Amino acid sequence: MSSYFTDLAQQYIDGEWRPGSGAWDLIDLNPYDDEKLASITIATVDEVDQAYRAAARAQKEWAATNPYARRAVLEKALRLVEEREEEISEAIVAELGGTRVKAAFELHLAKEFLREAVHLALRPEGRIIPSPVDGKENRVYRVPVGVVGVISPFNFPFLLSLKSVAPALALGNGVVLKPHQDTPVVGGSLVAKIFEDAGLPAGVLNVVITDIAEIGDAFLEHPVPKIISFTGSDEVGRHVATVCASHFKRSVLELGGNSALVVLDDADLDYAVDAAVFSRYVHQGQVCMAANRVLVDSSVAEEFTGKFVAKVKSLKAGDPRDPETVIGPVINSRQADALSGVVTQALAEGATALVHGSRTDNLVEPSVLTGLPADSALLRQEVFGPVAFLVPFDGEEEAVRIVNDTPYGLSGAVHTGDIERGVHFAQRIDTGMFHVNDGTVHDEPIVPFGGEKHSGIGRLNGDTMLDAFTTVKWISVQHGRSGFPF
Repeated sequence: MSSYFTDLAQQYIDGEWRPGSGAWDLIDLNPYDDEKLASITIATVDEVDQAYRAAARAQKEWAATNPYARRAVLEKALRLVEEREEEISEAIVAELGGTRVKAAFELHLAKEFLREAVHLALRPEGRIIPSPVDGKENRVYRVPVGVVGVISPFNFPFLLSLKSVAPALALGNGVVLKPHQDTPVVGGSLVAKIFEDAGLPAGVLNVVITDIAEIGDAFLEHPVPKIISFTGSDEVGRHVATVCASHFKRSVLELGGNSALVVLDDADLDYAVDAAVFSRYVHQGQVCMAANRVLVDSSVAEEFTGKFVAKVKSLKAGDPRDPETVIGPVINSRQADALSGVVTQALAEGATALVHGSRTDNLVEPSVLTGLPADSALLRQEVFGPVAFLVPFDGEEEAVRIVNDTPYGLSGAVHTGDIERGVHFAQRIDTGMFHVNDGTVHDEPIVPFGGEKHSGIGRLNGDTMLDAFTTVKWISVQHGRSGFPF
């Protein structure tokens, strides 16, 4: 596996694997044991320019390629992922600290999204629209935008890179991908290798492994890309949106969340506990849709809390290579420090730790906190790690108010014995997605995915990919003769 990382520890520009020309190396570390996986010389502003120029050149011919031929490349990419599933899984465990369960979850979704991208190649359709002018024919063509810049995050890097890259390619665009610096292989060069081996023409997809300390806003400001697809924090997303708008680019933003899982008084408590524990602690809680807050009706709070705490205490933390491990390391020491700070702040504000997990390097064990003051800022922010806040409420009206009392609006869930009661509850929550009698962490290939408020702009998946990565062009044909006033 070490050779696997070494082989892919390069830039991929215009169909060539080559080192960057930056003055320093990015060191790719295993977050569990700090093993050095790879050393990658970073890309400079000049190489970002080369990547975008290559994509712009190659995109013209790629867009003109028969969509059935484009579909064949996507089909081959899917087969390669299936054939290489074991080694990709090993890479996810090593580079992300993902558990075996997490790796399987990410790969399952990645394959589903690739299957949808295969079909997306044939989805664009034109229209002929009536005109009030005699003899005029209005044709509306749906065409690729040109080149798309993709910035992917560290938590589900393989899936979330493919989620934008594959549809953009299927629809005839060129792509430049910049993976997160903590996951340069799984989120970047591995994706390039799969498409290269699938027969994608040189230059259509490029990967630049770099850091904003080196390139600043060059990836966003470059004149070639028409759209930037960014997945990450709302703080960075705000900057991306501002820069894009100032350069007349579109941005698709999939940002953070502060989701709540709500347990009403008629819920199946054992099932709700299972859903809540998964929703908070999957991949160490490093999921934008994770249930930061678990809201429980006061009438069932004592019983639910006892069962929730018992299940959390049973979660095994440790080496993600161990199939029994549920909680692996968080991505880096900065994240671990931030989580320790969250727990310390909560306790200082008067919270009680029902479970107070210890920390060893990047391994942060689960914590469960209750009794936070209602005005605590911690209840309104995203906490990207294995820390759960239990919040009691009295009746649905108070629950709705608490759930909505956050600048985020990504996901959420409600548990109840009455499905229509759950749907009515969901309709009152300001989120892009909400689930009845399920967890908060879901993504499906043909269902619109995205958030409200600070959780993002735009949607991905299914037909919304057409809106994200194509544009429409009006061409009119005058079959007769127009009359002009002068």
